[in-house]
Amino acid sequence: MKKSDNFHPFCVNLQLITFTITLVEILEELRKPVEADLERFNVMLQESLHSSNKILNLALEHLVKRRGKQMRPILLMLAARGANNSPEVLDDKILHAAIAMELLHTASLVHDDIVDESDRRRGHKSINSLLDNKAAVLVGDFLLSKSIEHAVASGNFRVVELISNVGIMLSDGELLQLSNVESDIIDESSYYEVIRKKTASLFSACAEIGALLSTDNEGYIFTMKRFGMLLGICFQLRDDIFDYDPSHDVGKPSGNDMKEGKLTLPVIFASQKNELVRDLAMKVRRFEASAEEIEHLVQLARHEGGVVYAEAAMTDFSHMASGLLEDVPNKGVAKSMLNYLYYSSKRDI
Repeated sequence: MKKSDNFHPFCVNLQLITFTITLVEILEELRKPVEADLERFNVMLQESLHSSNKILNLALEHLVKRRGKQMRPILLMLAARGANNSPEVLDDKILHAAIAMELLHTASLVHDDIVDESDRRRGHKSINSLLDNKAAVLVGDFLLSKSIEHAVASGNFRVVELISNVGIMLSDGELLQLSNVESDIIDESSYYEVIRKKTASLFSACAEIGALLSTDNEGYIFTMKRFGMLLGICFQLRDDIFDYDPSHDVGKPSGNDMKEGKLTLPVIFASQKNELVRDLAMKVRRFEASAEEIEHLVQLARHEGGVVYAEAAMTDFSHMASGLLEDVPNKGVAKSMLNYLYYSSKRDI
């Protein structure tokens, strides 16, 4: 990947943010245009996540207490507000769509933890660990059904179609990742196809849905779709880079992805330069690598420039995404989207 010498002014700002504001402050800033919307969103979400079934309610309370930063619904709301300068509150139909996407994302995490046999999620017990695999599957199914319910409440057929397509992409991406584990080919194209489907599709759909529920401007809707896709790729690249730095406490140890047979960009790049890296990478895919070999592979990937390469790729995608923000009508929201992009690329958790 090669960076252009002539970046859009937004790209320059993206580089300068780090000198003027902390990550915590950036997170606070990017949320400001949708703070009131987010409060209403959480009230509606909590009302939706309740059941008279004791086992299900236990799982739902666990999820509500440990909800993350809600980056995906925030993106949807920002895209909705970015379409114009109206100070009015967002329509409930937009919030229903945001809840649908959040629940779809949460359901995918519950199911992923079952597939990966993970007992932790961001430092907390996974649902399959809290209950068991059978119950966790049903919890995931409940969340998916609730997601569809809120999608329908958006009153927009395109929204229902988009959310359905994302569900298909998530499943396809997970199956593709499983098939990659059995492949002898180690290449970037397969890696990017997985993260496009498993991660970026969610961000892309959030941005697109927020736009189409607030404007008829197809140019803006497409811009948001593209911005979300690029942002989602940055988000996943950052997540994968964490796996090569034991100093980052993100609820998983260094090399954890490789313990599940997954190869990410730093090792993929390093494997093209070093035969030992490739041999160890294939042992990882066959689940034959010891803990010591995985740690050695992490060190080799760093030594061969794999992490630097992945960071450069993330920067390139960030620049492409930031260049799209010129087309956002609401310039205050465009600034929040820039902060969102920067936070996603620089976050430490």
